[in-house]
Amino acid sequence: MGSAQGKRKRRDGGTEAGAAVVAMVDDLLKRGLEARASDMHFEPTGDGLVVKFRLDGSLATVDRLAAGVAENVVSRLKVLAGLLTYRNDIPQEGRLAGREAFASAVTDLRLAVFPTVHGQRAVVRAFYQERDLTVLERLGLPEEIHAKLRQIAGRNQGVLLMTGPAGSGKSTTLASLLRHIQQRFPGKSIVALEDPVERHIEGVTQVQISAQGAMTFPVALRSLLRQDPEVLMIGEVRDAETARIAVEAGLTGHFVMTTMHSGSPAGALLRLLEMGVEPYLVTSSVHAVLNQRLVRRLCDKCKQQVPAAAGGRMRAAGCEACFQTGYRGRTLIAEIIEMDGASRQAVLDKTDLEQVEQLLRRGGHKTIRQNGLPLVEQGVTTQEELDRVCGCMEGGEA
Repeated sequence: MGSAQGKRKRRDGGTEAGAAVVAMVDDLLKRGLEARASDMHFEPTGDGLVVKFRLDGSLATVDRLAAGVAENVVSRLKVLAGLLTYRNDIPQEGRLAGREAFASAVTDLRLAVFPTVHGQRAVVRAFYQERDLTVLERLGLPEEIHAKLRQIAGRNQGVLLMTGPAGSGKSTTLASLLRHIQQRFPGKSIVALEDPVERHIEGVTQVQISAQGAMTFPVALRSLLRQDPEVLMIGEVRDAETARIAVEAGLTGHFVMTTMHSGSPAGALLRLLEMGVEPYLVTSSVHAVLNQRLVRRLCDKCKQQVPAAAGGRMRAAGCEACFQTGYRGRTLIAEIIEMDGASRQAVLDKTDLEQVEQLLRRGGHKTIRQNGLPLVEQGVTTQEELDRVCGCMEGGEA
C-alpha cells in the first residue's frame, strides 16, 4: 500500500511539475510577444537556461531558469511545434501551434532547436501584423529617397537592388513597394519568390522557395519568365545563377526587385561583378541601389536631455517599459544611388570599391550616416546608436 501511495505522489508531483513548465513557457512567450520581441532565445548553460529577447534588434536577458527545468522547457516548446521530443541530438525546425492564444497580432511563430554541449538551444522567431509598415509612405524614408523609389517603381523594366545586413528591414520595404505598385498600377502581373514568405500580400502571386528542395530561386525564375510576369520580386540573390537570371530579366521587359547582402550600394554593384555577371549587363539593367539600416528609437518614457555643455542632445536612460535598454521601437535610415554615366563607366572599368565611393561622394551622394544625423539632432535616436549601426565614422574615425 505504502509503495502504491508513493507512486501516486511521484505521479502527482510529476503532473504538477509538468503543469508548472507549461505555465512558465506560456508566460515567457506572452511576455516576449507583448514586448514585440522578434526572437526569443532559450540558451542552455552549465547551470541552467538563460532567456533572452531580441528587442529592436538587440538581445536583452530577461530571465534565468534553473537547470532542473531547462530540458523540460525546451521539450514543451518542441511539443507546441510538433517536433520529435525524443531526438535531442539533431537540429529541428517547426511552427508553434495555437499562436492565437499568445497574441492576436502574431502571424507566425517559428521554432528552431539546436543541440549544444550544455543541452538543446531553442529560438522562437515571431512575425507580427504590421499594416502601417506595408505602406510606402509610412516607412519613415527621407522625402528625397521616397520620391525616387516611387519613380523607380513605375518603370516597366530594370533592376532595383536593395542591400543591408540581415534584420535591416529589407523584406518590409520590398513588401511596401509591391503594395504600392499593385495600388498605383492595378492589373499588373506581380510575382514574388520568397524564402520564406513572411507576410501575405493580396493580389500578389507569392511562391515559397526552399534551399533544400527542388524549387530553388534559379529553377523558379527560369519557369516564371514564361508565366508572363511584369513585376518580379526575388527575396535574395544568393548565387551567380540567380544574379545572372535576375539581371537578364531586367533587360527583357520585367521590373525586378531583389536584395543582397552588402555594406554599401557600391559594394552591391561590385558583388554582382564578382558573381560573374558581365559589366555591360549590370550597367544596362540596374537602375538604382537602396541601402538601409534600422536604428533604435529612444524610449519616450525615460529619455533624458544631456546638458548643453555636453552637447545638449538626448540620451538613453532605461526603464521598465523598455526593459532598461533606453530604447523602444526602431526607425529606418537609408541611402540610394541611381546609375548615371559616371557610375556606369566605373562599373565597366571594374573600378575598386574605394574609388567608386569617392566618385559618389564627389557627385554629392549623401551616405546613410549623413541621412541618419538629423534623427540624432531631433532626439529620435542617439549618436551612440547611429555609430553602432553604421560602424566607423566617415574617413575611418571611430
